[in-house]
Amino acid sequence: MIVILLLALTSCSDDFLNIAPRDRFSDELVWQDPILAEKFVSDIYNVFEASNSGFTEQMQASATDESIWNHTDAFLLLNTGNINGVNQGWGGTSRWWERMYVYIRFSNIAIERLTDDTQNGITNQSDKDKLLAQAYFIRAYCYHQLLRYYGGVPLILNSYPYTEDFETYEIERSSYATCVDQVIKDCDEALNRLGSSVLEKGRVNKNAILALKSRMLIYAASDLHDKDKLTAKVKDISDLNQKIDLLAYTQGSQQDRYRLAQTAAKAVIDASTGYKLNLNAPVTAAQGRINYKSIAMGGGSKDPNIDATASSELLFARYFITEQSSAHARDNGPNGYNNWGGNQPIGLLVDDYEMIDGTKFSWSNPDHKTAPYKNRDPRFYASILYDGAAWKPRDNPADPANQIQTGTYDLMLDGKLIKYAGLDTKQGPKEAHNGTWTGYYVSKFIDPNPEIIDAQARQFVPWPYFRYTEAVFNYIEASIELGETTIARDWINKIRFRAGMPAISTTNQNELREIFRHEKRIEMAYEEQRFFDARRWLIADQTLGRKVTIVVIEGKFKAGKTLSNIYKYDESIYNYTYSPQEFNTKENRVWKNQLYFLPLSRDEIRKNSKLVQNPGYTE
Repeated sequence: MIVILLLALTSCSDDFLNIAPRDRFSDELVWQDPILAEKFVSDIYNVFEASNSGFTEQMQASATDESIWNHTDAFLLLNTGNINGVNQGWGGTSRWWERMYVYIRFSNIAIERLTDDTQNGITNQSDKDKLLAQAYFIRAYCYHQLLRYYGGVPLILNSYPYTEDFETYEIERSSYATCVDQVIKDCDEALNRLGSSVLEKGRVNKNAILALKSRMLIYAASDLHDKDKLTAKVKDISDLNQKIDLLAYTQGSQQDRYRLAQTAAKAVIDASTGYKLNLNAPVTAAQGRINYKSIAMGGGSKDPNIDATASSELLFARYFITEQSSAHARDNGPNGYNNWGGNQPIGLLVDDYEMIDGTKFSWSNPDHKTAPYKNRDPRFYASILYDGAAWKPRDNPADPANQIQTGTYDLMLDGKLIKYAGLDTKQGPKEAHNGTWTGYYVSKFIDPNPEIIDAQARQFVPWPYFRYTEAVFNYIEASIELGETTIARDWINKIRFRAGMPAISTTNQNELREIFRHEKRIEMAYEEQRFFDARRWLIADQTLGRKVTIVVIEGKFKAGKTLSNIYKYDESIYNYTYSPQEFNTKENRVWKNQLYFLPLSRDEIRKNSKLVQNPGYTE
C-alpha cells in the first residue's frame, strides 16, 4: 500500500496548483472574452456612482444662490472666496481631479485594447463598437467635467505602464480650445461607434451623446471662455492674461462658436421630443405643478398623481436599485419628520419664483408680503416646502393636519398664552439641529408618495445628468446670442406653458437674455446648472456673491380668536407676518473673481511639476 501510494504521488500532475483565481482576471484574459470586456466597461460607469450624482448629502446647490448647507462649514471657504490649492473647500466628488483621471485611465485602456485587434480576441465588430461608444462617451464626460471646473487640463489619451521615471507622468495642461476639441471628437466617435444600437436603460444612448456635445459647445461659446469678454470683466487678477489660453479662446469668432452650439442643440431637439413641449397655451396651475413634479420624479415614483411618462424628459440618468437607492429625502426633508434638512432653499431663490400671472414677486408689494406663498409659479409648489404647506402624513399627534411649520405661533397651553415653535424649526421638539435656518425646505426630487417615510425608506428617483429641456435651453441661449430672438422666445414659451405660466412677448435681445436666464434658474433649480451658468455668463458677482436671505415667520391671534394645545395653519385664527432678512451668521458670502475657476490641488501640482495653477491662486 505504501509503494502504491508513493507511485501515485510521484506520478500526479501539478496542474491543480495552476488554477486561475475566480475573483480576478488577467488583462490578457479580459480582452479575449466579450463578457469580461463588457464587465470592464461596465465598471467605468462607477464614475456616475451614487455619491457622484446630484443626490450627494452636500449638494452643489449650496455652493450657489439656491441654498445653504445646514450643518458643517463644508461650503464656508468656497462661498467666502477663501479657497486655494492647499484647501479647496467643499469636496463634491463630481469635481475631484483625481477621480476623473482614474476613469479617464480606465476609458483609455478600453479604447486601446478594443481598437487594436492584436490586443483583443473579440471577433464581433458590433460588440466592440458598442463597448467603444461607452468608453469614448465616458472619457468625454470626464474631460467636460474637468473643463467646467478648472479650464484646460492635461490631455491623457493613452494608458501609462508603471515606471519609476516620474517625468513620464509630468504633462502640461492643454489649452481650453484643444480640450474642447477633444471632447467633441470623442462624442463624434461615440456616435459613430454606437450607430443605431440601443443599449439597456442607464447606459449610453445616442441622445446622451448628443446632449453632452450640446452642453460642451454652449459652454465653449460662453462669455467666460471668450478672451475679450473674460479679461474685460476680470481686471483684478494679475496673472490672468499670461494663462488665458488655459481658460478661453484666444482666436476665432464667438458668434461662430454660438452657431456650432445652436446646431448641436438642435440635433438633440430633433432626435427626441422631451415631455409636453408641444403646447400652444399654458396648462392650468394645478397641471403645471404635476407636470414639473413628474419630470423631477423621472418615472421613479408610484404616487398616483405623478405621470410616469415624464421619464421621456431624461436623456441620461442614474437609476437607483435597492442596494444603492437614494436618501435624498432623508438628507433634505424637514426635521419635524425626523429628516436632516441639509440643503435649505434661501430667499434669493424663493423670491425669484414669479407670480402666476408672470409678474415679479416683491416684498415691497403689500399684497405679496401679506401672502407670499399664494399665486406663485406652479414650479414653486413642486420645489419648495414653506410654512403652512401640506406635506406627507407626519404620524405625530402634535400635527394632525400634516403641515410644514417653520414659524413661531401664539398658542394657548394650560390656559396660558405661549410662543410655540413650529415642529420644523431649530427650536422644535425633534432633532432641532436639523431645523431650517431659512424658513424653507427643498421638495424637488423628493417623492411625494405618502407610502415613503422619508427618514426611513429609500426612494427610487433617478438623477438627471442630461435632460431634454437643458438642450432646449442651449438652443434658446445660442439663438438669442445670434439675434434669432423670435424662435428663442417661442421655445421659452413652450417651457412656460408646460409649467402653467403665461407667454412672454418680447423679442428684444437684451430683455430676452434676462428672461431666459431667469427661466433657466427656475426650471433647472437644484440640477447642478446654476454653479456653472453664473460663472460662464460672468454674472457670479451679481448672483453667487449675494448675501443669504431668509424669512422669519410669526403667527399672532386675531382679535377674539384663540387656539389651544395643538397648532395648525389657519388664516381665520392667525395674522401671519413674514419678515425677509439677511442671514450672515453661518456664511457671510463674498464673491472673488478667481472663483470663476477653481484652484488645482497643491498635491497635484507637486506630483506634476508642469502643472500651472489657475489665475489668482497661490500654491
